[in-house]
Amino acid sequence: MIVTIDGPAGAGKSSASKLLARELGFRFLDTGAMYRAVTWAVMNEGLDLTNTTAVAKLARRIRIEMDIESDTVMVDGEDVTQQIRDPAVTKNVAPVADNPLVREILVELQRKIAQRGNFVCEGRDQGTVAFPDAECKIFLTASAEHRARRRLLELEAKNIPADYSWILHEQNIRDRGDQERPVGRLRKAEDAIEVFTDDLSLREVVAKLKEIVQSKMNPTS
Repeated sequence: MIVTIDGPAGAGKSSASKLLARELGFRFLDTGAMYRAVTWAVMNEGLDLTNTTAVAKLARRIRIEMDIESDTVMVDGEDVTQQIRDPAVTKNVAPVADNPLVREILVELQRKIAQRGNFVCEGRDQGTVAFPDAECKIFLTASAEHRARRRLLELEAKNIPADYSWILHEQNIRDRGDQERPVGRLRKAEDAIEVFTDDLSLREVVAKLKEIVQSKMNPTS
């Protein structure tokens, strides 16, 4: 079974998806980490992020591995779990995510990985592009202010200096970009169930998601 969870940046998709997968006994696929991994690799090699052909060739060449158990991301054997979450990578991921060749490569990889069993797949276009026939689709969202505060707390926990106003500003720019992208744009699948998380704790979010998934697994119960 494939459960897709899409939504805007900062809505808590990763945290909720990981916990949901654990409670369901499913595996978790963080597709956003894949685009970050490619972005990190491009920056690490000093390539022009806007050179679509060169970036795509690199994406095809590198080996991205995601260890579900230890929650680590590897690029050619190097652990880049922390590096791909750096604000510099976040700032530069857009041109990589907008690259249609890169998206084609990574969607292909996502589908191959998901063939291995039951998965909770989290990202921006999982229910619309990667897995349009998924049995359960969820659109997880929250207000811009709530998402910005959440991101601020995450950065502070990692001792990364950050400013709420700056985060909110950058997030609003990213939201517009995500909704207007030529490929893989952020949109709710027609058959997705929307879950708004502003007034919910992580546990409450996961409980609601689990209820939705179980209703899809047992539609007549």
